[in-house]
Amino acid sequence: MKVVSLVVEGLEQAQEAGLFDWLHEEDADIVCLQDTRCSEYTLKGDVYFPDNYSPYFVDDFDNPKRNGVAIYCKKLPKAIMFGLGFTDFDSRGLYIQADYPNVSVGSLLVPSGRASDEDMNIKLKFLAQLGPHLQKIKNKRRDFIICGGWELIGQPIDAEEAGNRIDIPGFSDIEQAWLQELYQNGYCDAFRSLNTGSEEFTWWPEGDDAGALRSDTHITSLSLEGRVDSAVINTNDAFSNHAPVIIEYDVEL
Repeated sequence: MKVVSLVVEGLEQAQEAGLFDWLHEEDADIVCLQDTRCSEYTLKGDVYFPDNYSPYFVDDFDNPKRNGVAIYCKKLPKAIMFGLGFTDFDSRGLYIQADYPNVSVGSLLVPSGRASDEDMNIKLKFLAQLGPHLQKIKNKRRDFIICGGWELIGQPIDAEEAGNRIDIPGFSDIEQAWLQELYQNGYCDAFRSLNTGSEEFTWWPEGDDAGALRSDTHITSLSLEGRVDSAVINTNDAFSNHAPVIIEYDVEL
C-alpha cells in the first residue's frame, strides 16, 4: 500500500502548481492532504475529483479558507470518520480518517502555535486531548497510520538550525516531550524506521533561505514499524512550502 501525504497550503494553488498531475504519476493507494483552505463545494473542475479515487473533505466550519483536510482513496473505505470527537476542535477541519478492515489511515493538521501565545495555548490544548485519544485507539484491533502536518519536532536532527535557534516551530520543551512520549507508548515515526540520516526535511516555514524542518510524517502503530518497505521525501517538486512524504507499507487494504 502506497500512501502520500502533503501539507498543500491551499489545495487550489497546489493544483495550479501541478499537484494533481504529479499525483497521477505517483498512483498512490491513498493520498492525505492537509491545510486545504477550501470547501469541497467551492472546488471548480474535475481535476479535484479524479475518476480513480473517492475523495473526502473536512473544512473549517467558520472559515473554509483556513485549515481543512482531505483524503483520496483508490479503494472504497469501509467507513469515513470526520473529526476526532473533540468538541472544541472538530469544527476547525483538522482530521479525517478512512477505515479499512485491518488498517485506518488519517489525515491530520495539528493547529499551529506560531502566531501568538494564544495560538500556542490552543495547540497545547489540542495535543492534550490528542495524546489520550491515541493511547485509547492503539488498543483497537487494527493498525493506524496518521499522516500529517504535525508541527512538532522530536529531536535536533529534524531541524536544520537546531543548534542556533530557540524559536523553531514545534521544538519547545513541552512539544518535544509530547512527541517523545508518544513514541515511547505504542507509536513510531514511519519515515525514521528506515531513514536515520540528517538533511531530511519537509518544511521551509520561512522559505528556501531559512532553516528547514522535518515536521511532516506518518505516525503509525508500533506494529507497522517493521512493515515499511520504502519512505521518501520528494524535494524535486514544489507544490507548497512543504514536501510530499511518500511511504509504502507491506499492508493490503
